Amino acid sequence: MPSLIQFRNTCVRYSDLVTGLADFSLSVERGEFIYLLGPTGSGKSTILKLLYREVAPTSGEVWLDGENIGQLAERDIPFLRRKMGIVPQDFALLPNKTVWENVGYAMRAIGKGRREVRQTIPRILDQVRIGHRADALPHQLSGGEQQRVAIARSLINDPPLILADEPTGNLDPEHSLEILQILEELNSKGTTVLMATHDMMVVNRCPHRILRMQGGRMQKEGALVV
Repeated sequence: MPSLIQFRNTCVRYSDLVTGLADFSLSVERGEFIYLLGPTGSGKSTILKLLYREVAPTSGEVWLDGENIGQLAERDIPFLRRKMGIVPQDFALLPNKTVWENVGYAMRAIGKGRREVRQTIPRILDQVRIGHRADALPHQLSGGEQQRVAIARSLINDPPLILADEPTGNLDPEHSLEILQILEELNSKGTTVLMATHDMMVVNRCPHRILRMQGGRMQKEGALVV
């Protein structure tokens, strides 16, 4: 089977002065766990945004599961995103809805019926170890618990791909490791995980393939480390 993800000489230019990626090429196999490591502005978030089509390549190609997603029509982008789970850094939970309702709202938004929502949410919440807080509002949760809800919301379609953008960036070391353990468990079951981070504690505790980014380019020295 072809690689799950391929970047082929991909460039992203946000303006004449700002480059997100420069001549970037990469293949990601199914079931890999990859850290995108680098400082702010290095290009790691741009890689994720290309995959869920918040941005389109200025030149070059981006392929996902055999499809050139850089050429997708705007109307097809929502369907692309249903094939992946997107975990943001800022949680992005609805403040006046409970944990259950936050996940249920996301499921209803993509057309899931009430019965399927009722049957699926308990399994997802237990999967990320937040079922015991199903009736809590976001302000009643710790940062780690809020991030678990964000991960739960990303799992509503059992996606084969998780894109996590600095998921531990707002968390203390203990909660960071809890989130990483959940991502590790998903990966162990075959889910491909791309995680943008600058948290070396996390990287050192659970080593995987690392792409070291700088100035929109992959650093050649030690770029792929297991």
